[in-house]
This record gives sequence, C-alpha cells and structure tokens, in this order.
Amino acid sequence: RGRQHDRLEAALKGTLRCKNLSLFCNGTMALLLGLRALRLKGEVITTPFTFPATVHAIEWAGLTPVFCDIDPQTHGLDPKRVEEAITDKTCAILALHAYGIPCDVQALEQIARKHGLKLIFDAAHAFGTEVNGIPIGHFGDMSMFSFHATKLFHTAEGGALVFRDDSLASQLQLLQNFGIQSEDHVVLSGINGKMNEIQAVLGLCVLEQLDEERSKRKAIATSYQSRLADVPGVISVQPGPEVKSSYQYFPIRIGAGALRSRDEVFSIMREAGIHARRYFHPLCSHADCYVDLPSALPENLPHATRAAQEILCLPFYGGLSDLDLQRVCEIIIG
Repeated sequence: RGRQHDRLEAALKGTLRCKNLSLFCNGTMALLLGLRALRLKGEVITTPFTFPATVHAIEWAGLTPVFCDIDPQTHGLDPKRVEEAITDKTCAILALHAYGIPCDVQALEQIARKHGLKLIFDAAHAFGTEVNGIPIGHFGDMSMFSFHATKLFHTAEGGALVFRDDSLASQLQLLQNFGIQSEDHVVLSGINGKMNEIQAVLGLCVLEQLDEERSKRKAIATSYQSRLADVPGVISVQPGPEVKSSYQYFPIRIGAGALRSRDEVFSIMREAGIHARRYFHPLCSHADCYVDLPSALPENLPHATRAAQEILCLPFYGGLSDLDLQRVCEIIIG
C-alpha cells in the first residue's frame, strides 16, 4: 500500500461516511474477495437483472447463485420472492441497487436477520446514494462500490468494499495481497487485488470534481424528465423522494403504448451515433453458464424478463449538451 492509496481510502471514508473501507483493483475483485472473507458455503440468492460480474463473483467464490425476481419499481430484489427462495442451503443474499435506486433495504435486512443470512449489496451504481439521510453503505453486512471509468466517481478501474465487521479489514488485506502477512510469512491463499498508486491519484483528482459533476447531471436529469414526461409508453425510472440520487444513470422504460419498441429506439440511436445501453440485456440467467440452473427459468423471473425488454439507459454525463439531449429525446418522442 502506498501513500496515495491511504489518502484516497481516508477521503472516501469521509465521503461515504463509513468506518471500514478497503480499496481494490476493480469492483469484481472487491466483491469476490468480500464473499471469500465472509467464509460462506452454499447458495446465494441474487438478481438476474445485473451486470454479469455480480453473479460471476458468487461462482468464483465457490458458491451457487440462485436467481430471484425483482421488484418492478426499484428493479432490485423483491423481498417477498427472496424469502420464498430461502432453503437450508442458503447462506447469503446478494442484492443490486440498480441504477443507484436502493433496494428495499429494511425488508432485506429483516429477512437476513430472521434467517441468519449474510446480506451483501452490489452498490456499483450507488456512490453517494442515501436513504432518508443514511448512506447506502450502512445497510447490510457489506457493500461493493465500482470505480470503473463509466462510473460517476472512478479511478479508471477500481473498487471498494464498505463493511460492518471490523475484523474483516485484516482478512481482506491478506486476501488482496497474496496472503502475505510479513516478508517471510504467507498465511493464506490470496491473490493480487490491490489498488495501485496511479489509480488512487486519479481517484483523488476525480473526487475534487464530484460535486460539480453531480450538479450538472442533476440538471440534465431534470431536463430529460421534463421533455419525456408526457410521452406515451415511456416512464422515467427514478428513486423516490426519500433517496439522495447517485446520478449514475438515467434509465427509462419503453413499454406498452410507446410509438416504437425499446429495441427499435436503441437501433435508431446506434445508427445516429448515440450511445444508449440496454442495461441489463440479456439477463444473467440467460447466460450459457447459468441458463441450466433451476432458478433461471424465465417463468420464475417475469418482472426481470420484462425489464430487460424495456429498459434503456440514455446518454448521461455532465458534458452532455442541450442540443444532444434534444436529439436523444426527439428519437424517443418519434
């Protein structure tokens, strides 16, 4: 660990208002080693409506993913369906705050406590998100933040874990540094998961610009919402009033009553050189490596399946011009 690494770690503890935080070379490694540090065995209930890394981390940690349907409002795990999926093999719940919109964190915490399960959140999209003034990393046993270049706060590539149990800090440090305790003593099988100094320096620079970027994105989000408010079949996917937004993405759902389907709008935008994303399409449960799991059957995941057919994330960054924003909206409006 270098000096810049320690500076960034301290700065992020202040920004995220957390006691325990460890930095990693990327978010996937953070999540994988977090699962390893918790020493879990068995099945982990998770969402199919996520980036593949969420589910891959479960698999690489030697655990079995069990897919569960989502709440159509938050696009996070549906607590009722989670509880129905719990068996004697379940050891944890791994939920995603999709687009920075919090899951029903209170309900999931109650379920985890009731059944003696670990609760981990993939907060890759939720940097700076708060629920009723409480930072998102305060919920559950552990939260993973991604610092990939596509994120609001980034280190080009990188990630972090925020966690409740103080004793995990030393375990995570060993896991991310080859299990080396001292110069001549290796105590466990670890790997190279450390954040380097160049990543940390970039993160410190980006952190200085964070408030300005978030302010610009807030204005862009307001403009999108205003221009798309009355478009038939188009719904802006936004958190409720109790949530401080991360302003990570601007997703819309294009459903029944819309002039064009989501895929038609996506194709027109791509032809026009506009980079929108069908995020998340296809579902992780459709991937070759998971499609044969019993929990991957589409009939078990109706809300996730529909969301994957309707969601489109629009261009969303502080430098987006009003002219380009208008071009995007004109394609959607038709």
